[in-house]
Amino acid sequence: MIRGLKAQLEIQVAGPDIARSLTDLGLIDEYRLYFRPVVLGRGKPFFAGPRPPLRLVANDRIGEDAIRLTYVPA
Repeated sequence: MIRGLKAQLEIQVAGPDIARSLTDLGLIDEYRLYFRPVVLGRGKPFFAGPRPPLRLVANDRIGEDAIRLTYVPA
């Protein structure tokens, strides 16, 4: 999930292409990355290209099998 557009609304993004476009436009206020222990084997990296400078601001356990990492632009 990405919280963005300068806190005017919340958008959930499930792929790297639109996330990259919003990042390039400077419209992301917060990144929420959810991790579950599932191995898929293929796919695009979430940050397709140079990773933007980020600062970890929170980590939360979600249930028994997931974790949420919250980052803001550094």
